[in-house]
Amino acid sequence: MHVERLIVGLAFLSQTTIGILGNFSLIFYYIVLYYRECSLKPTDLILINLLTSNVLIILSLGLPHTITSFLLKQFLNDFGCRVILYTQRVGRSLSIGTSCLLSVFQAMVISPKEYCWKDHKFKVAKYIRCFISLLWVFYILIQFIFFIYPFIKKIGKNMTRTRDFGYCCLVVYNENDLLFAALVVFPEVLFSLLIIWSSGFMIAILYKHKQRVQYIHSLPGSSRTSPVSRATQNILALMSTFLVFYTLSSILQGCVAFWYGHNWWLMNITSISSLYFPSFGPFILMNHYSTMSRYTFIWKRNKKIEF
Repeated sequence: MHVERLIVGLAFLSQTTIGILGNFSLIFYYIVLYYRECSLKPTDLILINLLTSNVLIILSLGLPHTITSFLLKQFLNDFGCRVILYTQRVGRSLSIGTSCLLSVFQAMVISPKEYCWKDHKFKVAKYIRCFISLLWVFYILIQFIFFIYPFIKKIGKNMTRTRDFGYCCLVVYNENDLLFAALVVFPEVLFSLLIIWSSGFMIAILYKHKQRVQYIHSLPGSSRTSPVSRATQNILALMSTFLVFYTLSSILQGCVAFWYGHNWWLMNITSISSLYFPSFGPFILMNHYSTMSRYTFIWKRNKKIEF
């Protein structure tokens, strides 16, 4: 095995292993939390959906590349390759849609009373499950169009090319046509702008709130921030990480889409960058939400009740 292939294989293996452990650990935590408290906050429901989309990306992107690096190459046929790519796209689209929902909802939660959408946050919270279900239905249907697109459209030779993904080789259509831009690129750009806007709004609200209560922080025992402020800071940290890696991944994927030759390094670096947030995002949540502390608190509380 060449040194560069070994390095890339270890990168995929570490990202896949860390991502599976991190995402499934948090999913298990939310299952235990639901079992203990019989309910979940709207933010928790959105985070569960984000973790699920992370798992889809890792299993459909990280796992095939890991198998290719160490075991088999070109082990998928045409149909299997299209299923893997379909799952990747659904997971990626769900990730950005869910991140947008999380950021906008938290902006509504912390918005002051003078803003009109402050009164609608309780209505929105009731329909969080509906919004999440709509995201799944929308992206499953949209990405299914591109799954069957080559079969329903007679594509000329000048509009197709063969792309080597490592785990399979597939004849694909150019992704710079109007259909792809309208159904995939435009929603992703719109969601990205909404994330930036809502994140900026939350930063402004937190800054104004900090200025108003600055004199309180000088009092003994009042240096702790409120739970809402801590939750908002957690979401901002998660969203900033998401935007950085999503932007990097989008730029690299654009280079791959318009690169008519096969570049092994570019393909692998693009895949590695796409795995950064799904793999390491859960650990940002663990760090900021102090998940283990909350779980320990619940466990100790139940033990006291038993005794």
